[in-house]
Amino acid sequence: MKTILISGGNQGLGRALAEKFASNHTVVILGRDQNKVKEAAEEIGCDFVIADVADHTQIQAAVDSVIQKYGAIDCLINNAGLWIQGALEENDPEQISAAMNVNATATILLTRACLPHMKKAQKGRIINVISQSGFYGKGERSVYTASKWAIAGFTKSLQMELTGTAVTVCGFYPGSMKTEFFANAGVEKDSSKFMELSEVVRAVEFILDTPEDLSIPELGIKPAYY
Repeated sequence: MKTILISGGNQGLGRALAEKFASNHTVVILGRDQNKVKEAAEEIGCDFVIADVADHTQIQAAVDSVIQKYGAIDCLINNAGLWIQGALEENDPEQISAAMNVNATATILLTRACLPHMKKAQKGRIINVISQSGFYGKGERSVYTASKWAIAGFTKSLQMELTGTAVTVCGFYPGSMKTEFFANAGVEKDSSKFMELSEVVRAVEFILDTPEDLSIPELGIKPAYY
């Protein structure tokens, strides 16, 4: 049984992962909205912690509370994300900051808070949910793509930094999924050809179940039509 911390675990892929793993592992979901996160945790049957993912003091306190309660964080799944699109000059500065904070800074800060505990325990797996947008650029996606390229670079560099330790880092690059991700940003998209969450969860489960002495540096999954 592993202790798994999932950011953005109250909805979308994060919630689907929590629902999948809660029966066999200790799952803790992390989010900012206490009412929504608590409600999701009760429905899933898992634990939760509250933190603004862009505030390093709140993140540190949340991670410390999980360590104090369960003794370890065996797997960190950095899943929290925000969508932003449109011509750069039309993107609201506050939305730009929010997207960069949630998509990039939060992953870095959460990883930073968990790493000392994982190194001390001489084990740990970090899964950074990046996106296919971490592979290529696209018009009117400059901010979103920048946030994902930031984490792609962070992941690759951290893998090298942790060489020789028992902590592994995987960059997970999913394509579009059937979630409320775009709707939450007020964007309508035809999701008929998007991936089912169950298929994406199965891919993450494969990463999680890989023996601890093996590392999966990258894994991508996307609809076959593109």
